[in-house]
Amino acid sequence: MPAVSVMIKPASGMCNMECEYCFYCDETKNRRCGNYGFMSEQTLKNVIRKTMLSAEGSISYIFQGGEPTLCGLEFFEKALEYQKQYNRKEIRVFNSLQTNGYAIDERWCDFFRKNGFLIGVSVDGTRETHDAFRHSKSGGPTFERVRHTVELLERYGVEYNILTVVNKQVAANVDKIYAFYRECGWRYQQYIACLEPFGAVRGGSAYAVTPEEYGKFLSRLFELWYADYRKGKQPYIRRFENYIRILLGYLPEACDQRGKCSIQNLVEADGSVYPCDFYALDEYCLGNFNTQRMEEINQKREETGFIARSEKLSPACSACDYYSLCRGGCQRNRDWQETGWYENYFCSGYRLFFETCYSKMQQVADEVQKRGH
Repeated sequence: MPAVSVMIKPASGMCNMECEYCFYCDETKNRRCGNYGFMSEQTLKNVIRKTMLSAEGSISYIFQGGEPTLCGLEFFEKALEYQKQYNRKEIRVFNSLQTNGYAIDERWCDFFRKNGFLIGVSVDGTRETHDAFRHSKSGGPTFERVRHTVELLERYGVEYNILTVVNKQVAANVDKIYAFYRECGWRYQQYIACLEPFGAVRGGSAYAVTPEEYGKFLSRLFELWYADYRKGKQPYIRRFENYIRILLGYLPEACDQRGKCSIQNLVEADGSVYPCDFYALDEYCLGNFNTQRMEEINQKREETGFIARSEKLSPACSACDYYSLCRGGCQRNRDWQETGWYENYFCSGYRLFFETCYSKMQQVADEVQKRGH
């Protein structure tokens, strides 16, 4: 068995914020049981025991939500205890946590630093763009509180990155956001296109980004990044770094840039397992770690054909000049066609981006190769 990736939602869909575009809220509305509550200690033990004993070489635990910190610090202390208890093959263990940053304090930061957690903090740009869609439970602004969290992480020496959802407001303010992140010293950045609810008409919401807007956003972001690259001061932007990896002949670490879905284990608070964070729906359930072994869950994964389905791209997509870089994008952004193939909703946006920036990306890859990195 290769390295194992386990994404755990210990607080299910519960959250201390209310973001208008939250894809997980949409998923919970489309399940028989929307909220599974908090993960019990027995379920946590079963998840870690069965995944740890199945892994070879390394294992990654990513705690996500809802908001995972709602479970309290003791939950994560117990998780580390079980990791040590069941690490019988002395494999490398990586822990990370994705948070909205709303309730992080000094105790959390001290714990993260001492135990080597990588923290992803959701920030949607400047105060104006962030507060447009990311609200408190009472509908108030959240930006200043989240920014304070990032400052705390910095002060305590905790490794962190900034996760930004590219919605309509973010896409329209890329220059301001890039400059603001540089001013804050936020050097590790990840951007993902905003997801719309299942079954919704594409582009129908106030926050949705169109293919053209997304393509222009990526193009401008890359130009800003490239200008700093020429000065040796560029931030780490995950999507661009992965494109450079592809041009150098390496496998990208981001699953949406690989051309097909990777093997993942998304675990809900009740122990149920799904093939992807974007598909935590009843019809995609692979089993439950409380009652089944990893082998049975993987067998179900094979039977459902979830990964194989992600390879069904249209012949036009496969023949595209930019396919080797694009690879069809994330399955969640693809639409099924009557012809029997998937097509990515953002296809025209990606094409705009590659037409604008491909030559400079290739130039960067060539320079990196010459340096021997």
